[in-house]
Formats: sequence, C-alpha cells, structure tokens
Amino acid sequence: MGNNDPSAAVLALSFAFALPPYGQVSGSDADQISNSEISDMDMTDKVNSVALVHDWLNQMGGAEFVLDVLHEMYPSAPIHTSLYRPDRMPSAMRAWDIHPSWLNRLPGAGRHPQYLLPFYPHAFSRLDLSAYDTVISVKSAFCLGVTTKGQHHQARHICYCLTPTRFLWQFDAYMRRERVSAPLRLLSRQLTRRLRAWEWAAAQKVDEFIAISQTVRQRIQDCYGRESVVIHPPVPTADFQGAADRTASEGHYLMVSRLVPYKRIDLAVDAFNRMPDRRLIIVGDGRDAEALQAQARANVTFTGFLPRTQVIALVKSCRAFVFPGEEDFGIAPVEAMSAGKPVIAYGAGGALDYVKSGATGILFDRQSPEALIQAVHACEETAWDMDVCQAQAERFSVEAFRRKFTAFLAGTD
Repeated sequence: MGNNDPSAAVLALSFAFALPPYGQVSGSDADQISNSEISDMDMTDKVNSVALVHDWLNQMGGAEFVLDVLHEMYPSAPIHTSLYRPDRMPSAMRAWDIHPSWLNRLPGAGRHPQYLLPFYPHAFSRLDLSAYDTVISVKSAFCLGVTTKGQHHQARHICYCLTPTRFLWQFDAYMRRERVSAPLRLLSRQLTRRLRAWEWAAAQKVDEFIAISQTVRQRIQDCYGRESVVIHPPVPTADFQGAADRTASEGHYLMVSRLVPYKRIDLAVDAFNRMPDRRLIIVGDGRDAEALQAQARANVTFTGFLPRTQVIALVKSCRAFVFPGEEDFGIAPVEAMSAGKPVIAYGAGGALDYVKSGATGILFDRQSPEALIQAVHACEETAWDMDVCQAQAERFSVEAFRRKFTAFLAGTD
C-alpha cells in the first residue's frame, strides 16, 4: 500500500467494528455496490478466457513487475484491482484493460488508501469472476478473495502468492518493525482476528497456490493449511548483462531498496559506519530516509530515486550487493547476480533460494552489525567467478518464469 503511515492503517481498522462479518454485506448500499460491480463487468462472453487480479495499483514494485509479465503473457486479460492511480504507474499501463473497484470512487481513496483497510475484503469478495475460464490473482493482501464459483460456471482460480498478508499472520514482527504504539497494537490485535478469519476462509476457495519462494511455500502451509508449488518471480536479468566491471574489487558496495524499517537499512548503515574505508551507496527513497541519513557517516551515500539506467550502471560497477533484510524473495539481489556480482545477504527468507554461500555470495546468520561486517570481510577474501553468479541468476529470468508458469497452467510442470 505504498509508504503510508502504518499507524494510520491500524487506526483505520477501528471501522471494522461497524461492519458486518466479512463475506456478508447488508443494506441497500451494499446491494447497489454489488449490482454495479457485476453490471460493469459484462461477464456473459468471458468463458475460455483469463482474468488477472491485483491487490492495488498505486506504486511500482516487484509485484507490479510480475503483473506486467503476466499481462505480456495474456495481453487480452482484463485486470481487476481495488485501487488504480494512473499518475503513479507507468504510462504504458494506461492502455491496459484495468477495472478498479468501487473503492476507487471514494473521496481521498488515492491519497489515503490505508484508511480503506477494513473494506478491501468486501471489495474483492463482491467481485464475481466466475464466468472466466481462469483467474490468476497476484496476492500480497486481499485479492485472493474474489468470487470464482458461480451458479452456471466455475473459474479455475490460481493464486500467485507473494505472501499471506504480512500484518495479519506476522503480527508481532510487523508491529515491532513498523513502530506502532502499544495502545494501537493492543487494539489492532483484536481487530485483525476478523481479517485473518476472512483470509483463511478465502484461501480455502482457491484452487491452486503458487509460492514465490520456499519460505512463502511454508508460510502458505502454516497460515492456510494449503499446499503450493514454487515458481520464483521473473527477474529482468537481461537488463544487467553485458559490459559488467570485472575489476570492481575495490569498488563500492550497493543497496537498492525502499527506505522502510523491515528492509533493515539501519543495520547496513551501522555496519559501514564502523568500516569508514569502505563505501556504501544506497539507492531508493522512503519514510525512513531522514533518520537514516542522520545516522550515516561520510562513507555512506544516499542517492534517492534514480533512473533505471543509472541503477544498472551502479550495479555493474559495484563490488557486491548488500541485502540485510528478510524478504519473501528479493528481485534486486538477483539482478546484481545477473551482472556477475556476489550478494551479501541475511540467511533467511527468499535469499536462501538463490544465494549459495561461497559461490554466489555470503550468507550471515544474525541481523547484527558485527555479523554483517564479518560477511563483508569474507566477501573480500573470496575469489568470485562472475560467470557462476550470472548462471545462477538466469534460473530466475523472465523467460524461465514464463516457461514454468505456462507449464503449470497446462498441467505439465
């Protein structure tokens, strides 16, 4: 939901007290919403076709790149989402067949999507896509709740799961890293139980789950009691191939990330503050930018947002890529490997699927400055083979994703 203030999102949960149980909508307003949504979709001619579903389209990131690739694979598929902000998305997306929900028409929805938190389940559960042949949802929040089983037709619902909704199923960790106050944490703990119950029920109606990593596969089992297969997200490896700097042994270390708490940029800054002879460049922006810049010493540089061409140039000339957070997958580290660069990563989450310690990078086992410093030293003591890094990255290319996803749909994976 962008870089919105998480405490505001927690406050928004208080509206849930005024709502009927999830999956039920009552009153004339609800009937009007449902009828409007169904009539807008013109479902009668959608048999033997594909529909794509996405949580929201109000910022670009890894999830949106997955959607972009799926749209290339199924260019005639309409895209259903809760919110759509064309001014924040690539201009090419304006030619797509995008259908935002009724939430998009509410005043202030684009500026303050966090206040709509209790209403996303309603918006998606009222969306009847049962007349399609196949529905593919790209889910990190509530879009798996679309209706795919109708009176006259049933769509095959495949959920490409980026993660079970993090703030529902990893509540304590999420609240700690988002620095939510104790009173709001206590309130939200009670309210999120209803959202978890809704999401669990919605997950039981999905036909098949695809997880983006082994970590997410286990999370789907733990949260939903559902099996899944792993198809890693597409990574644009071709963008980083070519004239990579093979003499960057004395170059900078690099991070490309949003500056938000769970990315653990603070850990990297602390570690490199203690290594003043090594330079760290951090590309990206976010709500923690001011605090992180105040923490950093002269050898740590923040660039803010940079054009894609400049990011690629920094990746190709770096000594290694630093990845201190625990991610569901992590596209940026694989991009760095596609340029032949090793990755220094915290040994948890999606990084375990692609960082082979000693071959394509270094894994450290504690999120502490000391552990990261030791990993940097280990990186510098290792003779890296760029070709090995690039070969590993190619396992996660866009072409590999297309091949595996198509085989899954055809039942030949």
